[in-house]
Amino acid sequence: MANHSQLGFQDASSPIMEELIEFHDHALMVALAICSLVLYLLTIMLTEKLSSDTADAQEVELIWTILPAIVLILLALPSLQILYMMDEIDQPDLTLKAIGHQWYWSYEYTDFKDLTFDSYMIPTAELSPGHFRLLEVDHRVVVPMESHVRIIITAGDVLHSWTVPSLGVKTDAIPGRLNQTSFIITRPGVFYGQCSEICGANHSYMPIVVESTPLKHFEDWSSLLLS
Repeated sequence: MANHSQLGFQDASSPIMEELIEFHDHALMVALAICSLVLYLLTIMLTEKLSSDTADAQEVELIWTILPAIVLILLALPSLQILYMMDEIDQPDLTLKAIGHQWYWSYEYTDFKDLTFDSYMIPTAELSPGHFRLLEVDHRVVVPMESHVRIIITAGDVLHSWTVPSLGVKTDAIPGRLNQTSFIITRPGVFYGQCSEICGANHSYMPIVVESTPLKHFEDWSSLLLS
């Protein structure tokens, strides 16, 4: 489980989130190189006397035209690769449908018959020791670990957004429209998220909890609910 008090990103629990964190670090290094270069050039201009032909130098104009284009390519290529990876949904092992309501989530396991439930936030007065305030729910989404899970997302009333930061998942839930995304959880654990769309007065009171378990435990859990 990720530490919610840390600064920056939560610990990555899916390949997509690992790629997003790596791209974030890559972009920061590019920004650091640009800032260092600009600072160096400013220092030279303020401390040294430049020759009169510098302003009309064709070589300088060529460099400051080509260099930004190279920087944009260095940022665009990995960004496009991640976008294509996030949109790639091919033969999922499990399909889950999430429906946003004011202010709770409904879930349907479409590969099973009649496996549906509503997920409400547990009030603070009813929390068990060790549970997180405003983040724990009465029914968690349970998925098998290391399986390709596709989630179809919609809303029954207003705009919502199904977001789990440690999985790199954030997809809007729009009434009358089906959006989809997918993830693969690489380790067992419990992962927390919240609706990240301003959907009304109780917007911050509809959390999302995803529990990743080994396949055998998932099969036992689904059999128990269906019995």
